Amino acid sequence: MMIVLLTIVMMFVAAGLGAVIWAARGGPRWVHGVAKATMVTADVVAAASKRSRRRGNYSSGSGDLGASSDSGG
Repeated sequence: MMIVLLTIVMMFVAAGLGAVIWAARGGPRWVHGVAKATMVTADVVAAASKRSRRRGNYSSGSGDLGASSDSGG
């Protein structure tokens, strides 16, 4: 079931990328709308990822630096 869900998500991502490229080359109006929605979604996901990384590193103290210092010695 998870593979089906990931496949569907990847198809949406590929379609969004195609719309962005087509819109950059002057596609029809609906393609510009899909491209805009794709770019807004990418910005929202990037901002959420950035917030979660910041929150995770400061609240738990066991981020990437902690793991590498423990394995080093």
